[in-house]
Amino acid sequence: MFSLTPLHSLFLAVFLAFFAACTTKKPIKPSKASKCPISVNYHFTRQCNKECGFCFHTASTSHVENIEDAKRGLALLKAAGMKKINFAGGEPFLDKSRLGQMIDYCKEVLHLESISIVTNGSLVTRKFLAKHGHNIDILAVSCDSFNESTNIAIGRGSGDQVSKLYEIRDLCLEYGIKFKINTVVCRLNFQEDMNLFIEDLQPFRWKCFQVLIVDGENESDIRLRDARKFLINDEEFESFCNAHRRQKSFVPESNALMAKSYIILDEYMRFLDRDGREPSPSILKVGVDKALECVYWDEDSFRARGGEYEWSRDQGSCSETHKGLDW
Repeated sequence: MFSLTPLHSLFLAVFLAFFAACTTKKPIKPSKASKCPISVNYHFTRQCNKECGFCFHTASTSHVENIEDAKRGLALLKAAGMKKINFAGGEPFLDKSRLGQMIDYCKEVLHLESISIVTNGSLVTRKFLAKHGHNIDILAVSCDSFNESTNIAIGRGSGDQVSKLYEIRDLCLEYGIKFKINTVVCRLNFQEDMNLFIEDLQPFRWKCFQVLIVDGENESDIRLRDARKFLINDEEFESFCNAHRRQKSFVPESNALMAKSYIILDEYMRFLDRDGREPSPSILKVGVDKALECVYWDEDSFRARGGEYEWSRDQGSCSETHKGLDW
């Protein structure tokens, strides 16, 4: 029987500690979960045929991605979890060919749950809807007032905004598309009572936004648009909301909910950041996950504002299908 010297004891202790460290399974820390871009607003053009004074995505460039790169980016978004795409601008109907190709690609190739478009309505035609309407789930028309002089003062109107709204509502019924109205509540319209028109038009969703200031877009007189003169405070927005809450389609969005709850992809396929940071790199260069890491998106606010809803069209394609439909 032999005894260990103090030096041998030290070596043995170190060896046993090293052996235990090598053989003990350490728990693997889960990696940070990637954000899932369920719903994306793709502002593929900044060009527009209106001059809305509070516009937060102004025509500061004329760039558009070539159609094949745009499709590649849309496929990357679908692979990352996108279920709904919203095509916006600028005015998306200024480039009907590109818009139509992307609509058909997203529905027929990518099989997205929902394809929606936001438009000022001026260029929507029966011919376009006859060709692509079966692949459009939602058509959202921007209308900020039912008083044409107010629309003109805002910069959106040309004297026929309201009549055009009714025309598009009827086309949506005919082609089985969900009809939506977007209204920006601002200094010029926050006291207007719109209830009778909304009850008559019966949109499935009436989104009412509190006018928003976005740095670098509409926050000063050196920008293409200066929204400051259109601003209302939270109490004024709330008064508009209280006057219209009885509308079943009414969905209000205050600045607090709107500012950071949208995933916005710009004309370069970069995610925009409303938290003061620069746009992300293009998803075509770095992929969706890495690009999303570069911007702030408040997923809780997205859900709080009702970002997920019944956004797929009904399968019928004629007005008879939609009689009595409670959207």
